[in-house]
Formats: sequence, C-alpha cells, structure tokens
Amino acid sequence: MILPPEQRRALGAFLRARRDALSPEDVGLHVLPGRRRAAGLRREEAAQICGISTTWYTWLEQGRDVSCSAATLARIATAMHLSPAERLYLFELAQLKDPNASRAFIASDLPESVRIFPDQVTVPCYVLDILWNACVANEAARKLFAGWLGGPERNLLRYIFLDPTARIFLDDWESSARRVLAEFRATGIQGNKVEREALVQELRHQSADFDRLWHNQSVLLREGGPRRFHHPIEGALNFDKTTLTFTTWPHYQLVTLKPR
Repeated sequence: MILPPEQRRALGAFLRARRDALSPEDVGLHVLPGRRRAAGLRREEAAQICGISTTWYTWLEQGRDVSCSAATLARIATAMHLSPAERLYLFELAQLKDPNASRAFIASDLPESVRIFPDQVTVPCYVLDILWNACVANEAARKLFAGWLGGPERNLLRYIFLDPTARIFLDDWESSARRVLAEFRATGIQGNKVEREALVQELRHQSADFDRLWHNQSVLLREGGPRRFHHPIEGALNFDKTTLTFTTWPHYQLVTLKPR
C-alpha cells in the first residue's frame, strides 16, 4: 500500500520521537565512554536493534516513499519497546495489520483489569478472545450458560454447532447460529489466519449446518439486542445483550446480558 506523503511524514516523525526517547542502555547497547551529541538512540543504533540497514531506516524516518512489511514494522515496534497503545498507533499510521496482535490468547494473557471485570458486575458477563474462546466468566454467566461455560469446551462456535443441548438452549437455533457465524466472519478475519482456518475447517468437517451457513458469506457487526434462552432449570429467560471491545486490547470482547 502506498501511503500519502503526509502520512509517511507522520510515521517518520513518530519513529524519530520514540528513538529520541530511548537511551542505548534501554535497549541493551553498550556505549563507549565519550560525549554523545544526542541523549537518545542514533539512527544507526536504532537500525541495528531493528535488524535493518541504516539507510533504509533513515529513509523511513524521513518519510520517503519506501515500502515496509508488517513483519518488519512489528520488529521495529518490539525493538523500540513501544507500548501497546504506541504499537497500535504505529500500525494505524502505516495502514498495516500487526501480525503479533492476532495470535491465540488464553486467560493467563489477559490484562488484570480485563480478567477481573466480569466479577465486578452481577449480571452474566464473560470475555471472548479473537477465536471466540471464553477466557473468563463470572458466576452468573456460568450459571446461565452451564452447558457451555460449565464444561471443558470453551469455544462458542464448537458449543453452538457441536453440542446437541445448544439447539434446545438457544431460542430459534437456526437464526441464532446464522447470526453468530456472520458475526464471527466479521471479527475473526482479524485473527491468526492459520488458527482461524483450522477452526473453520474443523467445524465444516464436523457440522453440516456450519458448512451450509459458512457458504452464505454473511457478515454482521457484533451488536447487542434481545436474547432468549431456554434454561433446563429456570425455563425461558430473556436478556438484553451488550458487546463491547476494549480499545487497548481489541482482540477481546466483553459480553454482558441484562435480564429483561
């Protein structure tokens, strides 16, 4: 992708500001005694820790029309110790997708503020990762979704398409499954392509309904709205569902269900 000149200049200015904010000691470089003209890293030092040529790095900072792959930009972001917010901003400037933001996440990867959030609310609440595995859930959610969150299989798609009890629990299973799959198609495209494709192929092989609905190519934003469930003990239950994405951790979705 060819960036417009003003965006290339913004990208270069940002890299220079981050380079100036780092000292050689910050990145593990040994500095020989003597006077340095700048407190921050020199361009050749930045290029060294990023594993690229000084000339190419200089052109990038100068906003010249040079191409940069996502893998190279990820290496630069890691080498220059960018914070999650800075890394996200860098990739937005470059109009590239961060390859390191799409790996599979497990509960131990969750930031503390995300991990403890469900237990701070009383309504059913849980957090999904990019492949729609439930990372954490509060007691109310585990009670409501006992057939899903109460077992070893935490993937929402596997539960809906492979667990026979889901067809009873979800009101109008066909419509629910169609909507959920269309939402996953929209959000899952951001995930790791290999892991996403493996999950899709597994479900296509094991579920004729998944295979049929996957061919529809439907895409929907993951939004809230009324939801109705048929609980095996409590009977028909109605909720208003809200789904939120964390700004700093966009690979996680926070889902809450408020009783109607």
